[in-house]
Amino acid sequence: MGSVVLSVDAELAWGFVDHGEPPSDRVKSGREGWQRLRRLCEEYDVPATWAVVAHLLHEDCEGRHADHPIGPGWFARERGEWAERPDLTRGPELVEELRASPVDHDIGCHTYAHVELGAPGTTRAMAAAELERSRALMDEWGIDGRSFVFPRNNVGHVDLLSDYGFEVYRGRRPVERRSLPEKLRTVAVGEGRPPLVQPTAGDDGLVNLPASLFLYSFEGLALRASKPFVGDPVVELVERGLDAAAEGEGVLHLWLHPNNLVDDAAVERIEAVLRAVDERRDAVPVETMAEVAARRRPQRVQ
Repeated sequence: MGSVVLSVDAELAWGFVDHGEPPSDRVKSGREGWQRLRRLCEEYDVPATWAVVAHLLHEDCEGRHADHPIGPGWFARERGEWAERPDLTRGPELVEELRASPVDHDIGCHTYAHVELGAPGTTRAMAAAELERSRALMDEWGIDGRSFVFPRNNVGHVDLLSDYGFEVYRGRRPVERRSLPEKLRTVAVGEGRPPLVQPTAGDDGLVNLPASLFLYSFEGLALRASKPFVGDPVVELVERGLDAAAEGEGVLHLWLHPNNLVDDAAVERIEAVLRAVDERRDAVPVETMAEVAARRRPQRVQ
């Protein structure tokens, strides 16, 4: 028997801090999408790993970050066009609502300010600064976060994670991206499914839990072309993945951003996914990233 994991890149506007022209619909939907997703997880009793950009834990911030080695340019929007919009860059009440949820969510980390640790220009000092600031804020909040998600799944400086108390990270999907015709064929033929992934622990005990399926990768033309024939193809793929997990070993690791919930169709998709997970929980247990890691590594000494 396999299991299913849902991980959430909880970032608000930080996911677009380095975009020349951030997508206004997704920036706008970040906070509402977060709350909707939390409520849906509660409705279907599905715990998730919420990988939070740690800057959201700040109650107040002047936006300078002069001692961060990435330089002040990374935070220019926080000081400039977003200066009067703290709801875009800070969200302590959103995290507090997760902690108060009746669902036992796993609160992890998505760096401090959404710096891509695997980007060519990200030095070791920059990566360490992101992790150090994240851990300091999490400790201040009393959050024993052990799960880590790399911004844009750009994996880098992995060896630093253990130094800052992280035990598991979401690794890259084990299959390459597919073209539009390949996506359509996968759904139409009825044989394709997301991969079940195997968590692996390195010599330091750090667990790599790769992604299986990004829940909003099938959009636009591909979605419009297939929906009249098979309904929402992503929901179909999730159901196939759950069926495979019920029969075999491995983890179906699904993920999304709250800001993907830009319209009713996007909300309907995640609700259908959570419903499918709930209906199959007797055959496919729901786990968090931290729970998967606990099965793969020795107990930590307190």
